[in-house]
Amino acid sequence: MEYMAESTDRSPGHILCCECGVPISPNPANICVACLRSKVDISQGIPKQVSISFCKQCQRYFQPPGTWIQCALESRELLALCLKKIKAPLSKVRLVDAGFVWTEPHSKRLKVKLTIQKEVMNGAILQQVFVVDYVVQSQMCGDCHRVEAKDFWKAVIQVRQKNTLRIKEIHDGLDFYYSSKQHAQKMVEFLQCTVPCRYKASQRLISQDIHSNTYNYKSTFSVEIVPICKDNVVCLSPKLAQSLGNMNQICVCIRVTSAIHLIDPNTLQVADIDGSTFWSHPFNSLCHPKQLEEFIVMECSIVQDIKRAAGAGMISKKHTLGEVWVQKTSEMNTDKQYFCRTHLGHLLNPGDLVLGFDLANCNLNDEHVNKMNSDRVPDVVLIKKSYDRTKRQRRRNWKLKELARERENMDTDDERQYQDFLEDLEEDEAIRKNVNIYRDSAIPVESDTDDEGAPRISLAEMLEDLHISQDATGEEGASMLT
Repeated sequence: MEYMAESTDRSPGHILCCECGVPISPNPANICVACLRSKVDISQGIPKQVSISFCKQCQRYFQPPGTWIQCALESRELLALCLKKIKAPLSKVRLVDAGFVWTEPHSKRLKVKLTIQKEVMNGAILQQVFVVDYVVQSQMCGDCHRVEAKDFWKAVIQVRQKNTLRIKEIHDGLDFYYSSKQHAQKMVEFLQCTVPCRYKASQRLISQDIHSNTYNYKSTFSVEIVPICKDNVVCLSPKLAQSLGNMNQICVCIRVTSAIHLIDPNTLQVADIDGSTFWSHPFNSLCHPKQLEEFIVMECSIVQDIKRAAGAGMISKKHTLGEVWVQKTSEMNTDKQYFCRTHLGHLLNPGDLVLGFDLANCNLNDEHVNKMNSDRVPDVVLIKKSYDRTKRQRRRNWKLKELARERENMDTDDERQYQDFLEDLEEDEAIRKNVNIYRDSAIPVESDTDDEGAPRISLAEMLEDLHISQDATGEEGASMLT
């Protein structure tokens, strides 16, 4: 009795392991943890090495059955993806904890440390910690594979403007390629809200699977934009001119947005023509932009009293009607001058240079002009005041950002059109309203107008250009941005 009491005092509440005889706390299996682990492996059936697919081109991981997702290293998203790879075996145990074990980023290995629990002999709960090794295998995703095969698009939008001068990317327009039809439809909707246009849709069957009843199509949206551009001289049909407030048939296009904005240079009457009206009463530009000639203003006077006919439409408040005598700069050795009315009366002074179309000596091949009385057709139509382009380029302290595009053969004519566009942005605030203009720090800041009075964009309208570099974000941030 004394021996039993003495033994109880040495190890109160303990029993001996039935396998090795080590004193342990009582448990349902009456066996120590070491012996229990030697007999039972609760991680059995859970793979210790798993492969995971990674696309190097787009930096995405493959998530079965057919999804590619973007995950940063040691992120919650990547951990969830790794656990899904062993989801079935893990369902037989209780997952307590999971986390990444650091590995070299270029080792193509991911290590995940798992802590699991499971009920074993006679209801005893055993907990075990082990590491699963994930081997990162390179595999090109379907999207990148189609890009490499030059067959990546599912829908194309063909933007065309008939009778246009020339856009070099494609003969008479642009092609936009998209990976899904829905994105292309959004682009068509955007074009319809931006410019007057109409479109036709078609699709071509590429492949089909009769067993799963699936079809693979390529869609084409052919968008036709109205053939009228800013600074074009047009001749309206008599019916259309009458419906617009009895304005003259010869008009100047001052802007193209979701509608064509016209002004009558003889009366300052303005009118807007939407796409449906244009396609019902079509008209063309009378002169090619290359036919613009340079004139010098000899005399200029402002017309104070503007006679308006019955039923006349709105008058422009931004322009001033003027009567001018001009002479071609190429005919300065002659005394031949031209008289005309113009909507540029607020800009012109004697000695200024102005660009215009010489309709008197031009062969006009237009059905509406041919039916007009000759005295109703002006000799000259002035379009815009001329400034020194070299000085404007040198003093331009702003720039635009462009999308990457394929250029077949960029020539001087394309560059001239681009410079015309930049000058239009400087001259018309309404055009640049929805354009992001960035300050060019390489050009010194000057006043908003130069000595010639050429319009310029104010600094208040410019955005600061943002450059993201590795130094600014750190090494990790730079890699995430890439």
